Amino acid sequence: MPHLLNLPAPPSLFKQKVLELGEKLLPAFNTPTGIPRGVINLGSGTSWSWGWASAGSSILAEFGTLHLEFVHLSELSGNPLYTEKVMSIRKLLNKIEKPHGLYPNFLSPVSGNWVQHHVSIGGLGDSFYEYLIKSYLMSDKMDEEAKNMYYSAMEAIEMNLVQKSPGGLTYVAEWRGGVLDHKMGHLACFSGGMIGIGAEEAPRGQKEHHLKLAGQITHTCHESYSRSATKLGPEAFRFDGGAEATATRLSDRYYILRPEVIESYMYMWRLTHDPKYREWGWEALQALENHCRVESGFSGIRDVYSSTASHDNMQQSFFLSETLKYLYLLFSEDDLLPLEDWVFNTEAHPLPVIRKTCLDEHSITEALTAPE
Repeated sequence: MPHLLNLPAPPSLFKQKVLELGEKLLPAFNTPTGIPRGVINLGSGTSWSWGWASAGSSILAEFGTLHLEFVHLSELSGNPLYTEKVMSIRKLLNKIEKPHGLYPNFLSPVSGNWVQHHVSIGGLGDSFYEYLIKSYLMSDKMDEEAKNMYYSAMEAIEMNLVQKSPGGLTYVAEWRGGVLDHKMGHLACFSGGMIGIGAEEAPRGQKEHHLKLAGQITHTCHESYSRSATKLGPEAFRFDGGAEATATRLSDRYYILRPEVIESYMYMWRLTHDPKYREWGWEALQALENHCRVESGFSGIRDVYSSTASHDNMQQSFFLSETLKYLYLLFSEDDLLPLEDWVFNTEAHPLPVIRKTCLDEHSITEALTAPE
């Protein structure tokens, strides 16, 4: 008789548990605006904002990165409430005033007003933009509101944040109340892949422009890798004071096995089949083997510019779920999790595209037109 611990859990158990979790998350939405708070006690249902978030605000990359999972929850459960919750977030974001068309990173769940005018496609903002275009793709290109919000956001980002360095590198700066901070975080390097998958539907014949921009940003992120001693990229790199695509602060020199650069390589390979993306992925894989492999797995390193590795002795969970998965997909055939059938959430978990034949033709319209 096989040992009980070796038996796989039945799929019904996972479905049951995810629906239980979804239900326990709902009290976080009990705010005056419907914008959920960032932290919830799953036992009591009490929710609150992060202590470090300004004025009790919620964070764009958190409340804006629920759409794919909650729509999928509605599909699994047959309960439209989950879709309604994320559609109400979108309604609010769509109607409130945005400085220069940009989405700041902090929003009050009580007043519905922006708390700070800090804009970043890296940490605190990143996956909100990703989920707009991916919501459109997961809906089998029926979710026109998500599409329109994404391209409007991209237009504002290009106009206000996209910069060209003296050395010819294209990067996306951060915006602090109108003042540009000329840096990119490693987290922002997912945007090459995001812009790439959004290129096909770009308005007014801008497909090639978006695909070119995606390639330029991915190239810049590759440069942040190739300019280090380890051929791994720093946590953040700058474009001021004579520096280009390099970390100028000691606190930014570390690498914790992040996936975003490799993620963009994978998408750009699937979209263009330019062999350089596989070459760059192979370089990154060799660098991981040379500098991050340790006896028990893989470890982050404290300084990518030192050829003598100083390990932090931590293997982050996203290394398995994202970094290695994107490397595997980069070197796989395109029919393994094809992009026309699957959308990857921000942690690289594949969710199926909801085909028009499977989707209640009125569900999205009803959610968009439901009363406030």
